[in-house]
Amino acid sequence: MVGRMERQTASSSASCSSSSSSSSVCGGKKRPDILNMIRNAACLNSSSTDTGKGRSKLSTNKVTHGFHLVEGKSGHGMEDYHVAEYKYVKNHELGLFAIFDGHLGDKVPSYLKANLFSNIMKEPLFWSSPEEAIKNAYCSTNKYILENGKQLGPGGSTAVTAIVVDGKDMLIANVGDSRAVVCEMGSANQLTVDHEPDTTEERQRIEKHGGFVTTFPGDVPRVNGQLAVARAFGDQSLKAHLSSKPDTRHVPIDSSIEFVILASDGLWKVMKNQEAVDLVKSIKDPKAAAKRLTTEALARKSKDDISCIVIRFRC
Repeated sequence: MVGRMERQTASSSASCSSSSSSSSVCGGKKRPDILNMIRNAACLNSSSTDTGKGRSKLSTNKVTHGFHLVEGKSGHGMEDYHVAEYKYVKNHELGLFAIFDGHLGDKVPSYLKANLFSNIMKEPLFWSSPEEAIKNAYCSTNKYILENGKQLGPGGSTAVTAIVVDGKDMLIANVGDSRAVVCEMGSANQLTVDHEPDTTEERQRIEKHGGFVTTFPGDVPRVNGQLAVARAFGDQSLKAHLSSKPDTRHVPIDSSIEFVILASDGLWKVMKNQEAVDLVKSIKDPKAAAKRLTTEALARKSKDDISCIVIRFRC
């Protein structure tokens, strides 16, 4: 992610929300095939451009999706990863969608692509308290990443995830500044929270755990002068001061919900929420809509990797 991470070092100690003790899907268990999982995920997402589409098969309320990812002009390889697929679990159809925007390398977002949703599905509370299960899985996944820094490296990743259950309910979660925006009766509504370090809540949490927030002229606020988001996966050097606890939201899908855009900040840095919705609300093909958004972001001189998924609920 361009401009998100300044390459410096800092002291560190531990955690999910700095000192979380939530139950772990992964626990402290070592996975001997961790490097293979990373390589396999990387092979699926290593090209400079990736595009595709799909649709639900079983849900009464049909769901279609399209995605388009473009490598930025930042001088490093692609660090964005995505998930867009359907799974059938306990007689339910689940649409699984995610954008993982990495920094300081692609090992952490690659690991998230391969593991985060499976960790969420394994949570005992998923079917009874799904938002709590998602929070637990985010934190336990981050715990595993931090405990396996030798294989996964010093980098990190933001995340925005959406789970669509039977085309009727959507569970949104995020850490960092990748964003989900819904088009509801033509109006844009942001479903996620941009976790910027200089908000009162984030600054207080960071300072409570011994960190600080810089606000230098001409630069964005940064945790310890380094990272431009207050919540993320990984980031070994800042783990004492970051949180991986996501903000979550349940969205019932009714006739007012037209589509949702998930995108990395390579899009949102150059485009307002309503601009994005207005640009594609007349485009019924979600793959074409995702490509239109990334093309416009490039035209507006976005230098970052740009990843976009459009999920459409009615045509």
